[in-house]
Amino acid sequence: MNNIAIVQVTCPDAATAETIARTLLYERLITCANIFDKALSLYRWEGAIMQGDEVVMQLKTAPIAIPAIRARIATLHPYDLPAIEHWQATVTEQLAAWIADGIEA
Repeated sequence: MNNIAIVQVTCPDAATAETIARTLLYERLITCANIFDKALSLYRWEGAIMQGDEVVMQLKTAPIAIPAIRARIATLHPYDLPAIEHWQATVTEQLAAWIADGIEA
């Protein structure tokens, strides 16, 4: 199987997302980041229903790097409880090789 991991994180703005993505790229924990600007988020926080504009970031990596990525995002992210989600995706052999080549986990 040619599995990679996709990590999705919401951020307060594009600058925060870019800083996190560049750090993870520099540290070779991810191979690619896609940042999607302006998502409306509705959520319950401390008993109240809240809403706000956020940025969604998807990161491509090797499954073995997930624990290190989660820990690193937790230290870089400004939220008290950053939403760090991940799942596996099956991709072509060439894409899996490119992702794996960019990781040092």
